[in-house]
Amino acid sequence: MNPLPLSFSIGPTLLRSAGATALLTLLGGCVTVPPGAETARDPLQSFNRGVYLFNDGLDRAVLKPAAQAYQFVTLPFVRTGVRNFFSNLNDVTVSVNDVLQGKVRQSGHDALRFTLNTTIGLLGFVDVATRAGFEKHNEDFGQTLGVWGVGPGPYLMLPFFGPSTIRDTVGRIGDLPFSSTVAFSHWSNTHRVELFVVDALQQRQSLLADEDLIDEAMLGNDRYNFLRDAFLQRRQSLIYDGNPPADPDDAVDDDTAAPAASPSAVPAPK
Repeated sequence: MNPLPLSFSIGPTLLRSAGATALLTLLGGCVTVPPGAETARDPLQSFNRGVYLFNDGLDRAVLKPAAQAYQFVTLPFVRTGVRNFFSNLNDVTVSVNDVLQGKVRQSGHDALRFTLNTTIGLLGFVDVATRAGFEKHNEDFGQTLGVWGVGPGPYLMLPFFGPSTIRDTVGRIGDLPFSSTVAFSHWSNTHRVELFVVDALQQRQSLLADEDLIDEAMLGNDRYNFLRDAFLQRRQSLIYDGNPPADPDDAVDDDTAAPAASPSAVPAPK
């Protein structure tokens, strides 16, 4: 079976923030799950595996060949510009969630980053902000809910979008008012579909070179379990800005622990 692309398996948020190499560094191999814990966090596994197979089949038949064609016909600087453009749009969502998490200084940083790239950077095609020292952050409403103490709920594999949880699925809906869907709402449906297709292609293309790394890291383990555990670990790390608590009982993503976080009790700014 061909690797399930991270554009399906991990989702656009993780894709923008980490990429396969950083993901594998974080995971360090598959997680050893205590007896009973897997069923508790993945009670919908039968449904999820069916959706996983659908996503994988769609990728093998359509998305991966299209991404390979996109890579063949475009120059590297063009692909970089397209990737920067979509990353710049995402900074609006990031800045809003900074505020909701109480990261006021970081929100100003990300708002300025968006302004610089949209103006001097020619609508974001040139990432001048990073060169000026304004590094990219990763925040979304799913993370915001986690910071507020909302538990993840069951793991959920979404058609087309890949791994999620109940909390992160709600987070996707919460981010919609600040997404490119609204920014380009005045466009015709045809043009918005074209924009979505280009975004999907550039995301999938950026992962072509990393698929062998994923296969090597799996070491014969079940791919579904591997991608699920990678996703859940990465989301946990993002909520705590890369510093999750050492004690699992203190983690927001532990369904057995009572949430202790609140909108005012947020991690330190990145």
